[in-house]
Parts: sequence; structure tokens; C-alpha cells
Amino acid sequence: MGVGNVKKVLVVDDSAFMRKLITEMLSTHPLLEVIGTARNGNDAISKVIELRPDVVTMDVEMPHMNGLDALKRIMEEQPTPVVMLSSTTDIGAENTLTAMEYGAVDFVAKPGGAISLNLQEVEQEIVRKVVAATNVNISTLVKQPKLLPKLQTKKEQFTNESNVPSLVDHADRMEVSIKKKISKAQPTFVIIGTSTGGPRALQEVLTRLPSTINAPILVVQHMPPGFTKSLAQRLDGLSEIRVKEAENGELIQKGVAYIAPGGKHLKFEKCPLGFCLRLDDSEPPRTGHRPSVDVLLESAAEKPELQFVTAIMTGMGHDGREGMRILKSSCSTVTIAESEQTSVVYGMPKAVKEAGLVDKVVDVQCIATTIMEILHS
Repeated sequence: MGVGNVKKVLVVDDSAFMRKLITEMLSTHPLLEVIGTARNGNDAISKVIELRPDVVTMDVEMPHMNGLDALKRIMEEQPTPVVMLSSTTDIGAENTLTAMEYGAVDFVAKPGGAISLNLQEVEQEIVRKVVAATNVNISTLVKQPKLLPKLQTKKEQFTNESNVPSLVDHADRMEVSIKKKISKAQPTFVIIGTSTGGPRALQEVLTRLPSTINAPILVVQHMPPGFTKSLAQRLDGLSEIRVKEAENGELIQKGVAYIAPGGKHLKFEKCPLGFCLRLDDSEPPRTGHRPSVDVLLESAAEKPELQFVTAIMTGMGHDGREGMRILKSSCSTVTIAESEQTSVVYGMPKAVKEAGLVDKVVDVQCIATTIMEILHS
């Protein structure tokens, strides 16, 4: 493999031990070269401008200038893919989601404290995510609409009617053949699967859905335990629909988005009052993921009495492809794939598209409107 293929990495951490450990981990990969380290946020900004790395790994909690402030400055001054290292505390989870909003590509949850002596437990994950970050579409991380204030109530953003998804002004109208796949006489579920870049993509989609949506929404976002609850709470505060972390045994209701908890597969089954969620932490990860989009889609495929609108959004890998193949063969299903232009990583949407399982390819900003058009066809 030629030298030109090697990607340059800057490692940022206030601990000399952590800088050394992360450098050694990344240096084992033939595609990665650590070209420098930084001790804090100020140092990181200077090194990014001076060295122009292809990827940065950044600790969230550092003195003088923390990782969040440094990330924000880097994305403003020298946009660069950044993978954050975060603690699994509640505050750490909240900071991680803020980092996603600021433009971080992805994050790795430290298995220990600030100086994580057992960081080797996530060595493969760190290397994999840094390598993946070298292939991101950087424009999707910086060309984002102004984010809604974190504390804005879910009703406030809908006081202006122009914010409500329109069913008539979508330029690219749904084809008649697609519309006919969904019958108003049959119950419909919406399923969304996403990974790298997913938190921001979910914000784009879920905040544009009206509370009147005549379907429940089941969501798989690849995240470790401890982070999905914070994600659900944040999205709930920004959305007209209710957004929550899925709970085992709860009754599925229309107008609610259920996000699979980190570390547990999301399934659902028939129960006396309708359909109920089932969480499974005994089945192994599928293609490295638990929750897995494939597992949720396979659970859906067992229910031919239902019909589905599915959306596969940004993420590396091909989770969702095999499950979609099974679902399409079993149930009436319309599948939307996020476009390459707006995907942070065009892996999962590309996989289902190339497998011939997609009915519609749209930019992330149009996915909610497309879902509503299909449901109201």
C-alpha cells in the first residue's frame, strides 16, 4: 500500500499516559500515522492549523480549554474529522451529544475514568472509528442548519406553520407505484436505522415529524449503553412527537419514537392491547452491533399483518441490508435511503441501495416529509 494512502492523526489528551497509549494503538494500523499530540484544547487548535491532520482524536475533559470548545473552534477554523473520547457518566453522555452537534464524527466511550487504564478493551473500536473518520463527507459536518436551542420546548419550534412538514410542497413527488404499497386500511410502523452521524440525522428527521403522525417510530442508533437515554431526552425536548428510550414490555403507541437502548436489541411482538416492545441483551451483537438494525427488521418481518415505512440513514457498514431483504419479502414495505450527499458516512444507505432494496433516495432534510407523504398517500 502506497505511502500516499496513509492518513495523518493528531491525538489530543491532557494525560501523557493516554496520549502514549492511544498513539501506540493507532500506530498498529497500516493506514494510520500519528503525526503529533496535544495536551489541551488550545494546543489542539494550534496543532490542527499547523499539521493539518486527516483525523483528530480528542478527549472531552481537559484543562485550559476542554474538548468541546476546541472542537467548536476547529470546525469553524479548520474543519477536520474528530473522534471524541468520552466518559460514560450522565454528564459525559450529555457532553458527547453536544460534541455530535458541534460536528464530531463519532465517539468512543472510555471503559474507565479520565485515565482509563483498561482502554485496551476498546482498542479495536478506536482504530475502526478513526479509520472510518478518514472517509467521512466533511461538508455534512459543517454545512448544517442552525441548531435549535437545547432547552427549547417541543411546542415552540412548531409555532410557525412553515416549520411543520408540508405534504404538498415537496418538489420531488412520490411515484404512484410507491404510494400504492402502503394501504390506509392496514396499520403502519416507521423504522429508522442509523449509525455514524446518526444523532444529527435523527434530529433532522424526528424534529420535522408532526405529533399527528399516524404511526409509531422504532429507532436503532448504534450507541453503547449509557448514551441512548440522553439522546432520547434531548430529541424529545426538540420534537413535537414524543421521543423516549425503549423499555421492555411497554405498549407501542402512535406518535412516539422509541430509541433502542445501547447494548440491547430492539424487537416487538403481539400483546393483548396491540404490540409491545421486547429488549434482548442475550442475543449476541450482529455484525458487531447491539442494538442491530437487522435484528429489528427481522422482528418486523414476522408480522405480515403490518406494513412498514423504513429509513436507512448515515452509518458505516451494512447493518440493515439483510434485515431489509427479509422484511421486503415478508411485508408491504417502502424503503427510503439517505442520499450520499447528506450522509456523513455513506455505508448503510449505500448497502441497501446497491442490494436493490430501496424505493426512494432523498437528502436527510427531506426524509420526514417523504415519510409523511407515504403515510398520507
